[in-house]
Amino acid sequence: MYTINNIFKVGDIVCTKVNPKIALVVRLFAYNIYYCIVKGQPKGTDLVYFERELQLFDSEKK
Repeated sequence: MYTINNIFKVGDIVCTKVNPKIALVVRLFAYNIYYCIVKGQPKGTDLVYFERELQLFDSEKK
């Protein structure tokens, strides 16, 4: 599996820049793509994002 130096690590809590109120957990990083799930929904489907679409989740911005 091809991986490079990614900003977010597996287990990090992130959010999208478009919708920063929803917390996502990075499940996998492969081929420059982040596979995330919604925090609190471990059996949910994977959401797929490029690094440029994500930022660290700030719980104070709720």
